[in-house]
Amino acid sequence: MIEQLPSLPAAVLGFRMRGLVTAQDYETVMVPDIEAAFALNPKLRLVIHIGDDFTGFAPGAMWDDVKLGFRHISGWERTALVTDVGWVRVMSSMFGFAMPTHFKLFADAELDEAVGWASSN
Repeated sequence: MIEQLPSLPAAVLGFRMRGLVTAQDYETVMVPDIEAAFALNPKLRLVIHIGDDFTGFAPGAMWDDVKLGFRHISGWERTALVTDVGWVRVMSSMFGFAMPTHFKLFADAELDEAVGWASSN
């Protein structure tokens, strides 16, 4: 499941991932919000929170994530990933440098800091 993070600054879009994240979650929650944000602004700042109740990605979900990223490859300004999920932290540490954005990893307890970093200049 993917849901919007509430009460973020106007320049920041945020999502929380819980349980099993499916391709349908991307297509019905993230993609419309991100496409609408890009229609208003050529650069996007993003906060993704993957909580301890996250169980993984269903087949096809990661492919939707990759497609979305490449569709707007030059539009990602900052991305904050907030998680304590061990394997997600390891993978993002290993591959964060390859993301087409300023990327920073935060612990769950640092969600407010992540939002501040994503919204700062």
